[in-house]
Amino acid sequence: MITYNTAALLFPAISLIMLAYTNRFLALAALVRSLHAKYLEHNKEGVLHGQIGNLRYRLKLLRHMQGMGVLSFITCIVCMYGIYLESVLLAEVCFALSLLFFAVSLLISFVEIQLSNKALELELSDMEGHSDPSLVQYIKKTFDPRKKGSSRDQE
Repeated sequence: MITYNTAALLFPAISLIMLAYTNRFLALAALVRSLHAKYLEHNKEGVLHGQIGNLRYRLKLLRHMQGMGVLSFITCIVCMYGIYLESVLLAEVCFALSLLFFAVSLLISFVEIQLSNKALELELSDMEGHSDPSLVQYIKKTFDPRKKGSSRDQE
């Protein structure tokens, strides 16, 4: 049997995740404004266009993350109302939906975090002048004994 306490457990979790999503949105908004200024200043096509596409997709994901979070909140409220009405079926279905929406929101968040890391790798690769910013390539380059100037040659 679902009680008020069971449903109430979701409220702080959903509130915290929505706060985190809002912070991600504010960070992305600042980044978009910064990239816009950079674009107007330098009109550099390579990395900037890659960053713009990445940001556009991340903003779309963020919108879906927030939407799923809001749906989770609403269904949790309806669950509490179902408990108030003593409608067990309504309460159980809404609680399950709330958990499902919350899980989907977190999964989308995971994808967005991966894209965020990819964007940072793109920035770093531009500063280093590499076309492949992967960690594996960096380690291979660093420890390759055939390359002059590797970390082993300097010791």
